[in-house]
Amino acid sequence: MDGRIALIEAGGTKFIVGVGDTSRRIHARTRIDTTRPEETIPAAIDWLRRQGSDYSAVGIASFGPLDLDPTSSGWGHITRTTKRHWSDADVAGPFGRAFDCPVAIDTDVNGAALAEWLWGAGQDTNASLYLTVGTGIGGGAVVGGRLIHGVGHPEMGHIRMPRHPADGGFAGICPFHGDCLEGLASGPAITARWGASLSELPSGHEGHRIIAWYLAQAAATFQAILEPARIILGGGVMSAPGLLDRVRTEAAAASGGYFAGKAEEIIVAPALGDDAGLLGALALTRIGGNLHRIPASRA
Repeated sequence: MDGRIALIEAGGTKFIVGVGDTSRRIHARTRIDTTRPEETIPAAIDWLRRQGSDYSAVGIASFGPLDLDPTSSGWGHITRTTKRHWSDADVAGPFGRAFDCPVAIDTDVNGAALAEWLWGAGQDTNASLYLTVGTGIGGGAVVGGRLIHGVGHPEMGHIRMPRHPADGGFAGICPFHGDCLEGLASGPAITARWGASLSELPSGHEGHRIIAWYLAQAAATFQAILEPARIILGGGVMSAPGLLDRVRTEAAAASGGYFAGKAEEIIVAPALGDDAGLLGALALTRIGGNLHRIPASRA
């Protein structure tokens, strides 16, 4: 896929919209607040039109959940989401029709996973997994150059967790599962327990130990399922000082020496920095099977 590519990092708070190319250059970008679909999506299209109309593809890395079944009439739509006004919103269709070019869409975390595998911390591995720990928790995995999908996309943040012995009194905040990984270790779960973000808690606060323990249990679970060469931990919660090292220490204990590799080599930080979202959208267009034309019937 040559030429200019329209890039959209569609988040629950903001859309980052950019113009890139296959050399990974980002030529321009802007931020648009995520309000309602009928406001945010046309604003993104209008900005892209002002940059030109000669796009060879559109890449969209979006919050979800998403319908990613190319045979479905709802392909490219957000499905049931807690983001007000966005359930059943068609994200892919308006961009494909506006620029008459194929569209690649997947979750934002799958986009990040693919970009990190192509160009970042997962480069030169057969299998790597990206887990973002922030307002929510989500994960994506690349095995043999392909993102893992099943009936839908993975929802790694909703795996069930053992309970830390010092955390039994917290019910968890996930509206669907209560004390799944997201319900216990996401940013809002941390604030719900202790009234502050992990970075704001004193260094000796038990929250650091508890959250590292949960993330380490998740890492050990993903090792047992996929044995990835890299588990890349990103997202705002991971900016807490010392958290990555704590997770490595706890993960080594949780694995009991059973899995291959050392925790400090397997569990790593992302490498793509502030461009990760747009590069995730770009990465999705690099895999030919991801690109789809929008049927005229959806106009």
